[in-house]
Amino acid sequence: MDLPARDPPTIAILGAGIGGLAVAIGLIKRNVPVTIYEAADRFSLVGAGIGLGPNSLNAMDLIDPGFREKYEKVKTRNERREFEHSVFDALYAEEGFGEKRGWTRGLIGAPYFTRSSAHRKDLLEIMQSFIPKDAVRFGKRARSVEQVDNKVLIEFHDDTSETVDAVIGCDGVKGITRGAVLGDIAPEEVQPTFCGMYIYRGIIPMEQAKEILGTHAGDAKFFMARGKGVAVYPISQGREENFVFFVEQSKPWVHGDTAVPCTKEEMIEDLKGFDDRLLKLLDYARPLRWPTWHHPKTSTFYNGRVCLLGDVAHACTPHQAAGAGQGLEDAAVLSHLLALVRTPDEIEAAFQAYDAVRRPRAQKVVVTSYEAGLLYTWRHPGIEDNMSGIVENANQRLHWIWQHDLGTDVKTAEDNFYKSGSQAE
Repeated sequence: MDLPARDPPTIAILGAGIGGLAVAIGLIKRNVPVTIYEAADRFSLVGAGIGLGPNSLNAMDLIDPGFREKYEKVKTRNERREFEHSVFDALYAEEGFGEKRGWTRGLIGAPYFTRSSAHRKDLLEIMQSFIPKDAVRFGKRARSVEQVDNKVLIEFHDDTSETVDAVIGCDGVKGITRGAVLGDIAPEEVQPTFCGMYIYRGIIPMEQAKEILGTHAGDAKFFMARGKGVAVYPISQGREENFVFFVEQSKPWVHGDTAVPCTKEEMIEDLKGFDDRLLKLLDYARPLRWPTWHHPKTSTFYNGRVCLLGDVAHACTPHQAAGAGQGLEDAAVLSHLLALVRTPDEIEAAFQAYDAVRRPRAQKVVVTSYEAGLLYTWRHPGIEDNMSGIVENANQRLHWIWQHDLGTDVKTAEDNFYKSGSQAE
């Protein structure tokens, strides 16, 4: 049972995305007061599809069983029973999808795995339902986060400020809290690294997807080629199909943070050699090149009273469908620890215990997700375009993510918290 707070700390969460909402849900469930500061003027429901493995669902349970219960009602599975336990079916992107080579199927998955995905909008709507209105302040884009006398001063772009006992940074891959944590410790790690790949993405109504892809629509597929590929999978309980094209770029990304406009002709040229059916999906994609970023090295997830969670801590490529799940795991561990904190002086001990448990695993996900991106675009040394080798590798690389015992992590973190004397030095 959680101990009653003697002098409950004031905790600010910066960012109301999946990570920020998840840790807020966990804290609210445990009666820990928290305020979310969100830059936008309302909850954002933009985004595309999100894949969640068994570890993600376990994290939901630990955050709040009601969260998992609500998600189960909106999740999307593969349509056909033969793909029920498949995260995706690996096929060629070339004309015929590999049939001319005799390749008709390359299932990646496990008997214990059930494909689960959702539209980001549906997931966020569920999460928002757990957050009281007075726990969120919109239009609060942080300009700076600074630690002063065992407090954290947050200054916002609207020229207001807040002073709190702790900040949980959930402000995305390029969030300013990363600088607040790493700026003095490892400044070279503050900025994310370009993954050498940009994407085209979109959502197509399932009816149209089936007109284009036939029986290949409705179930998760990954069509592969050298230096490029496309993943497609159902969302919105089968009403829509999400698709993401990946294109290698060996040169540095010099266009800043945002997507770069392009023409339809440039998109098609990028995907030269793809089956025409795949190219037709581009009719439903905005002509934008989205850069992909990750954090391949992060020396610590906290510094004093500021802590990182989600993409700002461990952004990764989407090739293992593990990014959102890692944010949920963060939230499960951190919300449990902060519920044990009885005075502000114990915050750093909680952050330290969180860092010790979460950082090694999350960093491994970053590294292996990048490797998976190489594998699925035929650039993995020693495997290249050997599809049988790709399938064999892929079928071994995900179990440690999916089958992880998060409950043991929570217990280990709690033990570490108490072993520290529950007092920051």
